[in-house]
Amino acid sequence: MNTTKLYLDNIEAAYNTKFTAKVISIDGNKIGLDRTLFYPIGGGQNWDTGKIITPNEELQVSEVRGRNLVEHHVNTDHNLSVGDEIIGEIDWDRRYSHMRMHTAQHLMSGLAYELFDGARTVGNQINVSHSRIDFNPISFDESMMKELSDSANQYIRESTKVYESIMTREEINSIMPEDRTNMDLLPKSVKDLRVITIGNEFDLCPCAGTHVANLSEIGDITIVSKKSKGKGTQRIKYELNNNYKVKKPNLQII
Repeated sequence: MNTTKLYLDNIEAAYNTKFTAKVISIDGNKIGLDRTLFYPIGGGQNWDTGKIITPNEELQVSEVRGRNLVEHHVNTDHNLSVGDEIIGEIDWDRRYSHMRMHTAQHLMSGLAYELFDGARTVGNQINVSHSRIDFNPISFDESMMKELSDSANQYIRESTKVYESIMTREEINSIMPEDRTNMDLLPKSVKDLRVITIGNEFDLCPCAGTHVANLSEIGDITIVSKKSKGKGTQRIKYELNNNYKVKKPNLQII
């Protein structure tokens, strides 16, 4: 059984908040749906939370997991059965924070590669209040961290647009070096990839996460710390301020 991931339809789909779906599996408090707007944990991005609503009850979704079948963990007993139709609603504040944080990660990963001799992104973790990126090989000093954040904030102030598209491996490799896009980590069987592009191909990277449509929605980036993770890897932690251009969610049920 597979779940259709509605947030992948296009860059604007991440702004949808409510949807209809049918229950296709139940395993205790884990509810599988035929379609969903809830993002399951993966790719360094944390899961969405929100609600599953039926005519008789409202269930809080506390965790979402799964690659093919997406299971929505609810924190109470429920009366759902396979075949039931529900309305799902994601927590928009949490989703929008993840969208801003994840797009900021793409921006800084692309800049670090360009500014610091091909420093690769080898790990990341997207959270609501702060996030982190692991780079290798690199040894940040204060001036390098300032250069990275200043460069990122310049792109944000210029209101650079963000795009989503489907591309083949060959098309991606003709634009970006394979070590920048971490193409070696993607299954060889996957030929067509969802790609997030910032500006005029300043940065281009395969990704199945949620992102904002314009960098102005991020707000200023502040790098708050760095930490050595050994073998030439350094981790930076960053936060976003609240000085950003808000884009309102779509409240219609899809």
